[in-house]
Amino acid sequence: MMNTTKLLADLAGALAHGEVTIVDCSAVLGPQTPVLKLPPEIADDTPAVEIHKISEYGDRGPYWAWNWLKLGEHTGTHFDAPKHWITGRDFADGTTDTIPPQNFIAPVNVIDCSAEAEADPDFLLTRTGVEAWEVRHGAINPGEWVLMRTDWDRFNDDADRFLNADAAGPHTPGPSVDCIQYLMERGVLGWGTQCIGTDAGAAGCFDPPYPAHNLLHLHNRYGLASLTNLDKLPPKGAILIAAPLKIQNGTGSPVRALALVPGA
Repeated sequence: MMNTTKLLADLAGALAHGEVTIVDCSAVLGPQTPVLKLPPEIADDTPAVEIHKISEYGDRGPYWAWNWLKLGEHTGTHFDAPKHWITGRDFADGTTDTIPPQNFIAPVNVIDCSAEAEADPDFLLTRTGVEAWEVRHGAINPGEWVLMRTDWDRFNDDADRFLNADAAGPHTPGPSVDCIQYLMERGVLGWGTQCIGTDAGAAGCFDPPYPAHNLLHLHNRYGLASLTNLDKLPPKGAILIAAPLKIQNGTGSPVRALALVPGA
């Protein structure tokens, strides 16, 4: 108990003195936030974000300002709970109000694919790529996050470039099937990307389709999408905090994803 108390005190001191810093890995959430576009013959789109003023120090609230919001659970920087996908629908702890809260804080591995994604927007991170990264940086351990850095957040203010779709469909980087299969073997807590979703744009044609969604949630694991500032995180050594809103029976939620990283 004394050691744990000292550990928390040391962390508080390290934060206060800049020995540990906080990196905000979340995009601004507002009407400009890109939202997923789905084929209209099979799905309805999530609505664009709306922010409506209730009052701002006026006759309908003389001392306060507040708004009401309209937004989807999977909008902006967001958390995917297992219930989000059909493969995860039956887990008793698979919604944002039932997930154990200790699962919202974990070590994070950041795999830099930014050069590959810049050269090819359809780039896929494979099992071989992950294993090569582990040779350089160390093993990915059970209970850790794995994030794919692509620097795609540079397109956050341009929905067309962020979604990057043409007549053939969207072109955004993501994981291959064997990549996600390998991470499930490693027992990771979850997988995250800087694109609109956890899968590659072309993943609807994979076998199985949408492997990040399909396999993560089949194993009661979690997803993060539309992350930012992954270029400010080390490959290893950071702690990620990604806590969704406690929405009743929630399939996901926007999050303020924060990383604790060693200071300069």
